[in-house]
Amino acid sequence: VQLQASGGGLVQAGGSLRLSCAASRRTFTNNAMGWFRQAPGKEREFVAAISWRGGNTDYADSVKGRFTISRDNVKNTVYLQMSSLKPEDTAVYYCAGDKYPTTSRATSRYNFWGQGTQVTVSS
Repeated sequence: VQLQASGGGLVQAGGSLRLSCAASRRTFTNNAMGWFRQAPGKEREFVAAISWRGGNTDYADSVKGRFTISRDNVKNTVYLQMSSLKPEDTAVYYCAGDKYPTTSRATSRYNFWGQGTQVTVSS
């Protein structure tokens, strides 16, 4: 398995969750990492991305200021800290490995995808 996401669950609005994604060294090294999400009946959308060395991050406007992406290049793991969660954040969250070290919002840039973890935010 190249990417293994975990940490999803059911949380009340206003609560927090931390998603983790463990990657193989081949998937992780020298590559940017991203998080995407897909709600029922909707297309997969970009959430956040982080460059290989962690110096650059990018966030969708809908999560900016509430979510934080980070990575541990020793553990080959990328994280998504989600705070002030809203019902509209409910979705399956996917981590993905980019082909390049710089951040991108385009799904076509990502050639490795995790299996997804469900996040449900109740009102």
